[in-house]
Amino acid sequence: MKHSANRRSCLHWALTSGASLALASLTGGFLAGCSTPIPAPPVSPPSPPEPSPPPTPPSPVAVAPSIPEHVSVASSAKTYRRDAASHLYKKNSNRIFKGKLPPLLYAVGVLQVEVDAQGYVLSTSWMRAPKHAPEVMAEIERTVRNAAPFPAPVKLGKVTYTDTWLWHKTGQFQLDTLTEGQA
Repeated sequence: MKHSANRRSCLHWALTSGASLALASLTGGFLAGCSTPIPAPPVSPPSPPEPSPPPTPPSPVAVAPSIPEHVSVASSAKTYRRDAASHLYKKNSNRIFKGKLPPLLYAVGVLQVEVDAQGYVLSTSWMRAPKHAPEVMAEIERTVRNAAPFPAPVKLGKVTYTDTWLWHKTGQFQLDTLTEGQA
C-alpha cells in the first residue's frame, strides 16, 4: 500500500513539475507499475460562435412613375385621334397605302380605342365591324395593340377615341383621320 501511494506521489510530482515521462522512466521506471491511469489534460470547450446580427430588411424602393416617351397635349378625344393616327402611321409606315384609295375597298371598320394615362391600350370595341373579313378585324386589333404605348394623353388622363380604318385588299390601309381620299 505504501508502495502504490509512493508511485502516485511521484506521478503527481512528474505531472505538476513538468518532468517528462521519459525522464521518469529513465530514473528507475517508478511509473511503469502505476495502476492509476494518467488523466487527460482538460480540454476547454470551443467557444460558441459570435451571434450574427439579424438580417436587415430591404429598404423600400420608391418606384418612380415611368415617363412616357411620347406625349399628347390634346384637350379632347377628337384632337387626340390625330396624334394616335400619326403614331399608328409611324409604327406601320410600310403598311400605309400611298396615294388615293380605289373606290372599292376590301373592308371598312370603325374602331373605338381606350388609352390609359401612360398611352397603353385598355380596350378596343367595334362601332362598325367588317364582319365579312374577320381576319381584317383581328389584324386591326393586333396592329393597335402592337403600337402601344400611344402618345400619353397628359391633359385628358385617359381617352377613348374613334377612327375609321380603310382597308385595301393588299393589306395596306389608311385611317380616315389622315386619309388621302379615294379616287
